[in-house]
Amino acid sequence: MKTAIIILNYNDYETTSNMLNNIRNYKSIDLIVVVDNKSIDDSYNKLKKFENNKIKVIQSDENKGYAYGNNYGLNYLKDKNIDYVIISNPDIIVEENVIIKLKEDLNNKDITLVAPIIIENNHLSRGWKLPKFREDLISNINYFHKYSDKLLSYKEEYYDKELVKVDVVSGCFFAIKYNDFKTINFFDSNTFLYYEENILGSKLKKCNLNSFIDVTINVKHNVSVSVNKSLNSLKKFKILKNSQIYYEKEYNNLNILGIILLRITYYISYFISFLMIKLSRRK
Repeated sequence: MKTAIIILNYNDYETTSNMLNNIRNYKSIDLIVVVDNKSIDDSYNKLKKFENNKIKVIQSDENKGYAYGNNYGLNYLKDKNIDYVIISNPDIIVEENVIIKLKEDLNNKDITLVAPIIIENNHLSRGWKLPKFREDLISNINYFHKYSDKLLSYKEEYYDKELVKVDVVSGCFFAIKYNDFKTINFFDSNTFLYYEENILGSKLKKCNLNSFIDVTINVKHNVSVSVNKSLNSLKKFKILKNSQIYYEKEYNNLNILGIILLRITYYISYFISFLMIKLSRRK
């Protein structure tokens, strides 16, 4: 099966080039597409030097975030006869045996999307449940977000099989059948960052397309290298909560009272976070 991988770059030439050097000779990958998301640090011109018959470097027309940038690459693949596509952050360390196993998993007709276990700072990301209003509301309350995470997590005994069905997988690295992805019109590009995974999980679920975690394989994720270079914590928090409200409104059909409640808790949490950052800087 012909397989492509899309790597989204923004102002992070060094990290992306390291990944290219790591995977460029993997025979399990037929095409590597680097999408430069309109970087302002000359990443595009530097990455262009990697181009050959297997590696293509393209640039989006503007930076509208994760979903828009990846969709730019996915649309580029439309005439390339791709069967499987891997979506990857540039800050992923992946061995070729992982890609081979993911492709084997996708040969199963009941599997549309599959991801390995993601190792992030000694934490294992193994998928989660789609959040509802209750979980999102709790996540907006300072110091209670960990309880929300617990509600969305599957119990440890759930992972007693090689392949485990989940609602949502991490967006930093996963493999998916290209035609199924195209059927749901790829990512929803109305969010700039965050909640893309929940939205994708919701779109797949509504079309009866299944997502799985393969617990026999893993990749390492150097968490948010690119994001941390370009956005401060309060900016990220604001983007996260705007994406949350969009998800609840468009995919959970949340009414106006629920949206108002989400916004109130968001503003309170934002104000408390702002004060804590200010106080910490004074020390």
